[in-house]
Amino acid sequence: MAEKRKTKKRKEKRKEFGEATESEKPTSEEYAVAKWLKANVPTKKTKFLNHHVEYFTGTRAVDALLTSKWATGKNPIFTTRLEVTDFLHQMLLHKLFHRAKKIPVSEQELKGKSKKKEAEKSKSGDEKDQASACEGKDTKEKDKEKEKEKKKRKIRLEMHMEQMFLDTADAYVWIYDPMPWYYWLCGALVVFGTIGVCMFPLWPATVRKGVYYLSIAAAAFLVMIIALAVLRVVVFCLVWLLTLSRHHLWLLPNLTEDVGFFASFWPLYKYEYRGPGSESDKSSKSKKKRKKDKVSDDEEEKTPLLTEEPPPAAPVVEETLPKEEEEPKEEIAEAASADKLSESESENSQRSSTDRDFEMVEPGDIEGGDTPPGEHAPHS
Repeated sequence: MAEKRKTKKRKEKRKEFGEATESEKPTSEEYAVAKWLKANVPTKKTKFLNHHVEYFTGTRAVDALLTSKWATGKNPIFTTRLEVTDFLHQMLLHKLFHRAKKIPVSEQELKGKSKKKEAEKSKSGDEKDQASACEGKDTKEKDKEKEKEKKKRKIRLEMHMEQMFLDTADAYVWIYDPMPWYYWLCGALVVFGTIGVCMFPLWPATVRKGVYYLSIAAAAFLVMIIALAVLRVVVFCLVWLLTLSRHHLWLLPNLTEDVGFFASFWPLYKYEYRGPGSESDKSSKSKKKRKKDKVSDDEEEKTPLLTEEPPPAAPVVEETLPKEEEEPKEEIAEAASADKLSESESENSQRSSTDRDFEMVEPGDIEGGDTPPGEHAPHS
């Protein structure tokens, strides 16, 4: 009883919000209109929840249906835009398509995606030459210029919370995806083929003999291909060992390559000389030189530019003379006396700077004083 009540409540809620019940299904007219819209209304492809989907705009669908046989025929289903929108709303409720919300993609997200792709390519791919790098830069610049010229706004789709059809530029994602006719044909052929193989004992004797010979021929062909693959490796190893890895000879070089059936048997052989002076040797040397140049350029870029500073002054080192070259004791004593005289002279000079060095003295106070030449001392 409780489950029945719950189901009744769900159905009532769906009727209140205008949703179709589970028992209701799209009519034949709605299927026909959906096929016509999918074939005549322009659609765009994008990703929706990590799935590739097709979507159309509401106004274009309404304009297209107003010019269709359902609006201009003898018994038109709709004649005005309101009637068309109501009919498309019923198709939406029957889950032939659903409403989505357009969200513009910012330039930062696009740049982040492009950087991730470039990083993955650089990790997975080998190192390219300088010429190829220059060409890549030119192509990138051209692509950027083209993108700037186009200036197309990229969007992504998300589910819209209000599922209703409006005569606006909103996006509507197709859910209705009919199976094409060739899918049905291939499925029927597979079914009948398996039934026919299971009925092999009932086949005529001549047909069974033919199938038997064909199976032997197919098995012989497979054995021949395996034998050729082993033989070509043996021949290559023998030539490589006898010539000290200078001569490379491959029989049927495309036998194990990802090419067509007839291309795998042509050319019959491939010969290369890889000794000294060959093109491969020169190219390997040139690659090594380029790698060295790249490494040196990277190191120069990494070293910071140092400002020129004046060289530091050389430290003064006191040279110590050996004991044999020391001066004698007499010279040391003379030097000490000279130092004392210089100290006394410095003290006298300091005293001369004071006022007491120059005093007024009477001539009589000087006893036995020296007189200048040509002059006589005064008599008392």
